[in-house]
Amino acid sequence: MIDLLAYALIIIGITADLFGCIGLVRLPDLYNRLQASAKCVTLGTCGILFGAMLKFGLTAMGAKALVCAVFLLLTSPVAAHALARAAHRAGLKPCNKTNCDAYEEDKDLIS
Repeated sequence: MIDLLAYALIIIGITADLFGCIGLVRLPDLYNRLQASAKCVTLGTCGILFGAMLKFGLTAMGAKALVCAVFLLLTSPVAAHALARAAHRAGLKPCNKTNCDAYEEDKDLIS
């Protein structure tokens, strides 16, 4: 039963990675691509690592997979946010189809 859950997590992770890669190619600007890549790493890669941890148990390999997954869960969203904020501060504008710009709205409130 645990092997079935492990394989399901690995398949979900591979699928999320595939959709994230497609998003990196198809999305129009840096901000959308950052969102796709952050979701790809957070859901996809962590799903694969959690599946590997379930498959191998708490052996050395399973423990390493768990540590890597926790590290990615903590750092990937923060890194994507920092990159998006730096790009916005550098003056990179979102594509024309973007409905709202929360950073610009916050800048107006602070000023």
